[in-house]
Amino acid sequence: MRQIQFALVLALLASPALAQSSRSAGEKLVKAQCAPCHAAARTGASPNPKAPPLREIARKYKLEDLEEAFAEGIMVGHQTPEMPAFEFEPPQIEALTAYLRWLKR
Repeated sequence: MRQIQFALVLALLASPALAQSSRSAGEKLVKAQCAPCHAAARTGASPNPKAPPLREIARKYKLEDLEEAFAEGIMVGHQTPEMPAFEFEPPQIEALTAYLRWLKR
């Protein structure tokens, strides 16, 4: 019984650290892939005026829908040469959604 309690305490303590780690990985990915065009912070304008800030995207769409789009390949509805198609792997998707969840707050 004590082992189960100890394991639960460890899991609860690790969760914030894992979430922070995932969010940090997402932030790095966003800075490398998205920030050249999109505002990637909770404030500020996008470098490309045509690109909405990521915080607006995070508030506008369900994160579950974005996860699916990240997996299948991000494409914008208006298909511009400025917006490349992106396709991410599961760990990247987890990191991106963790970062977007943080932006959404």
